[in-house]
Amino acid sequence: MEQLPQFFLLLLLLLLAVSFLLLKTARTKNLRPPPGPWRLPIVGNLHLLDPTRLHRSLKALSLKHGPLMLLQLGSIPTLVVSSQNIAEEIFRHHDLAFSGRPLMSAAKKMFHNSSVTFSPYGDFWRQARKISMLELLGPRRVRAFEAVRMEEVAKLVAAVRALSDGGAAAANLTELTLSLANNIVCRVTIGEEYGAGGYGGEGGAWLHDVLSEAQRLLGGFWMEDYFPAMGWVDRLILRLKARLDKNFKEVDRFCDEAIERHRSVKNKMDGGDYLQALLRLHEDKVAEGSGRGDFLTSMDHVKAIISEVFIAGTDTSSSTITWTMTELIRNPRVMIKLQQELQQHAAHSNPTVDDNNSGEVINNIIHERDLEKLDYLKQVIKESFRLHPPAPLLVPRETTDPCEIRGYKIPAKTRVLINAFAIATDPGVWENPLEFRPERFERDDGADFTGKSFEYLPFGAGRRRCPGIGFATALVQLAVANLVHCFDWSMADGLKAEDMNMDEGIGITVHKKEPLRLVAKYKW
Repeated sequence: MEQLPQFFLLLLLLLLAVSFLLLKTARTKNLRPPPGPWRLPIVGNLHLLDPTRLHRSLKALSLKHGPLMLLQLGSIPTLVVSSQNIAEEIFRHHDLAFSGRPLMSAAKKMFHNSSVTFSPYGDFWRQARKISMLELLGPRRVRAFEAVRMEEVAKLVAAVRALSDGGAAAANLTELTLSLANNIVCRVTIGEEYGAGGYGGEGGAWLHDVLSEAQRLLGGFWMEDYFPAMGWVDRLILRLKARLDKNFKEVDRFCDEAIERHRSVKNKMDGGDYLQALLRLHEDKVAEGSGRGDFLTSMDHVKAIISEVFIAGTDTSSSTITWTMTELIRNPRVMIKLQQELQQHAAHSNPTVDDNNSGEVINNIIHERDLEKLDYLKQVIKESFRLHPPAPLLVPRETTDPCEIRGYKIPAKTRVLINAFAIATDPGVWENPLEFRPERFERDDGADFTGKSFEYLPFGAGRRRCPGIGFATALVQLAVANLVHCFDWSMADGLKAEDMNMDEGIGITVHKKEPLRLVAKYKW
């Protein structure tokens, strides 16, 4: 009889547990998927999208169906996030569940699932990101590369000046800034320029073409990514597999040549370059006898990380510089205000780097130490990132676990697109959102682009945020400062600023489709 109360207590606890599970199950069953447009059989919602301006067509759909929208893209359920509030909820409370990466056809081939950007969430990714921050992208390493940035920006200024003095009709800033970004990435990654540096010459043309093709393939439409059983269409009809194989072999050859040079010639860069660090770590791993398949035990891992730096790191910086100069030429008020700030803070007392080793010294150049004082320059760059985020849909994510967002059920293995463009041009958050107005960032508490302010996510947020923020912004600020400070700019061929073609090109980075050609007049 003494055990009777204990029996009833256990029975009560069991009934409570069963009731809780039943309620939870019923609640889960009542969760519905997010809203979305009506679907066609087989293709789902693919017919509603414009692949040439995907971020804009997704924004238009979100205005009809809501900022949390579920599309069926072929056989792939795809969640599209288009508001600050939902992005904040995801990154603050569900970041781990949203940290996966889908296995996209081009990235899988190009990077062996070993890159920082495209690899699935797990140990490989954590190790790759840690190494990239320590050896290339962390604040200490970014500061160490200041001399490289200064030298290359001085060469860019000299190249534009040579065109100006030579009476050239216009400077192709798209090509020139691509050479700038490529040279800097080459020097800090493999310890040398490639093909004599470019800047309008033929030296780096091959590498530029290879990287541009890689960008197009990574950002293009692959049938296999939406209909996994139809990869044969990419191979036999679209011929994408052949293009990818050719491009992969060219990138692989470039990496092999760089590795061979490092093994045969002593590296001269102070502190070593990124490839040197990766090769040292690779040799240590092999010497330790780590298990087969461990990170950096394979040379394929080394080449994947190096190729990712070139493919993801050159076009993004060049594109941002080009878009910024485009907006400045279209907004003379902003250009004049920025020139006035630059002239006030220019380092007149310290002429700088040789002009391509010719012995001529460039005066009045803006140094990196000046950048901290240039508040309006920072506002201009922020506004450029807002209107022209390098990757307006960021890099696709994939949920690793089921979760609930705003009462909607999100299953595991759902592809996720964060529409950074839609968030940054939301009229509910930004006044006159399509206007280029840097002054919107003049408040001390203005939006931060490092992933802390969710109304503004050009580099993403959370665990999978782009690790190259410091590297990119240092280069973009320095290049724009000197292009604006050293030259007066005007449209070529008598065109007016309002006639500027603002069409966007396709790729993992959305660049200006038509090259930016401007007439430069050297000021000093």
